[in-house]
Amino acid sequence: MKSHHNVGGLPDDLKEKFKLLEPVAFLYKEEVREVGRLLGLPENVVMRQPFPGPGLGVRHLGAVAKPTLDILREADAIVRAEIAAAGLEREVWQAFAVFLPVRSVGVDKNGIRTYENAVALRVVNSADGVTADWARLPHDLLARISTRIIAEVDGVNRVVYDITAKPPGTIEWE
Repeated sequence: MKSHHNVGGLPDDLKEKFKLLEPVAFLYKEEVREVGRLLGLPENVVMRQPFPGPGLGVRHLGAVAKPTLDILREADAIVRAEIAAAGLEREVWQAFAVFLPVRSVGVDKNGIRTYENAVALRVVNSADGVTADWARLPHDLLARISTRIIAEVDGVNRVVYDITAKPPGTIEWE
């Protein structure tokens, strides 16, 4: 079993300078959301995916650089917008894009060969995050997401859909 990405302490070189406080380290996601509500956080923050969570760091495989993080941010925004437009943002547990450091051959709208990055879509349903299954999204929605990412996000020419359950996979790709 791997360690949880939200728990793990500080790197050794920071332990002398900082003290780590993890007041929600042992709560499940829904429990942290309830704490957020009790603290008066707006619902759009409490329901933001991921909340609480590790952010885009575990959704970016390989070396992290600003250009590829920009690709991930743009692709993720499209995924979230299309899921919301389809009225599914409260129906799925999590929906997001993953940057894959895999380049593949493609063809652009002018018929010119490209050698660009791949993005994976991860959309799962779960009751508690301990186990999860991939969401059976409508094919037209998947097509819309893929078409938009490839058309609107420079540097991407391939979109794949992750249909792995948890276990054996995890929700995040870290």
